[in-house]
Amino acid sequence: MKKINTIYWIVTGLFGAFMLFSAIPDIMITPEAKAFIGHLGYPDYFIQMIGISKTLGVIAILIPGYPRIKEWAYAGLLYDLLAAVYSQIATDGFKPEIFFMVLPIGFAMASYMLYHKKMKEASA
Repeated sequence: MKKINTIYWIVTGLFGAFMLFSAIPDIMITPEAKAFIGHLGYPDYFIQMIGISKTLGVIAILIPGYPRIKEWAYAGLLYDLLAAVYSQIATDGFKPEIFFMVLPIGFAMASYMLYHKKMKEASA
């Protein structure tokens, strides 16, 4: 149980950090975030909304308890990552740099699976 719990918190911390670091420029509406989101074809008002949503999702997966909210947060954060990949491919075509997104998507899936494994062991 302790091993699963430790691995869960490491993976979830890395995933949360990635998502939070990508949310901060959106919340602050930096010129880089505005240019990137605009290039993908999204309106300016979308930038801050997606940044705040990512931050709330990170908070939800890091705070213990609230399993239903945690499920929705994982779904929303994974949807954000998949939509980012799709938007980049739809806008610029496939480029090898997109393979970087395997890392945060992998962290998201690993964190989600470890969360369920941790909850299953805790209830047993």
